[in-house]
Amino acid sequence: MSPSSQGLDRGHLLTEQANPASEALDQLPTADLVNLFCENDLETQRAVAGAAPALTAAVDAIAARLAQGGRLFYLGAGTSGRLGVLDAAECPPTFCSPPELVQGVLAGGAAALLRSSEGLEDLFDAGPADLKERGFGAADVLVGIAAGGTTPYVLGGLSHAMAIGALAIAMACVPTEQAPMPCAIDIRLLTGPELLTGSTRLKAGTATKMALNILSTGVMVRLGKVHGNRMVDVAVTNSKLEDRALRILRDLAGMDRDRGAELLAEAQGSVKLALLMALTGVNRDRGRQLLTDHGPSLRQALFNHASMAG
Repeated sequence: MSPSSQGLDRGHLLTEQANPASEALDQLPTADLVNLFCENDLETQRAVAGAAPALTAAVDAIAARLAQGGRLFYLGAGTSGRLGVLDAAECPPTFCSPPELVQGVLAGGAAALLRSSEGLEDLFDAGPADLKERGFGAADVLVGIAAGGTTPYVLGGLSHAMAIGALAIAMACVPTEQAPMPCAIDIRLLTGPELLTGSTRLKAGTATKMALNILSTGVMVRLGKVHGNRMVDVAVTNSKLEDRALRILRDLAGMDRDRGAELLAEAQGSVKLALLMALTGVNRDRGRQLLTDHGPSLRQALFNHASMAG
């Protein structure tokens, strides 16, 4: 059997300590309460900036694994797990990535998204079990998210990842010495005590969301799903995305909306392919071949086409 959190005193954890700035929180005028939150939330930016070296290492390591066919899994309980599920769910519409490429695994499953199942976080063996159910393997990456760094569900998942040779990345909001976690890359977002003591859905949750934004976006950039600062690896599936696609074609290829719409239709809704066709003059089949041979980076495909043409 495995470690349990029963009887564990977490009072020493940074996320559980009382914040002296909010000792009279219940007595503050509303305007002062709001201003206090605004000022305190600036600490989340400093916390994420402080973790920049670990985030950099994580982006490169995750991208390398995914480029070789691996997948990215976020594992967590409560707020931490829900943030992982949110980030995973946003990858397919943003980057046209297959749903299985980035997955969020939450203690308690889908039901815990709407109704808290916090007791499940104490089950060390449940983390590995949920990963095994998803087919998690040695080629994959696990980001175990636990604000306080002591969640048995997450520690069990990270231990399993390490044992099978997968890439294990820990993300917590307390110093490593307060809560060591089994991992190859250790991301610590030191947000400090919460204004509402122990409520890690506040600064810790905000910093975690910011860090996950960096991880997933950075990885997708490294995988060639972004050109400049545009989301070019996206399929047009609604009017908003069609408008965005036409503006991308206008801005990057100097194409008016009518011609852009024609080219987008010819590319069967692929913005990246339409851009490649517009910028090189190749037909759809040749464009697809270029992206297959020299992609999926549009920039690399353009470079190689120019080199061959020259």
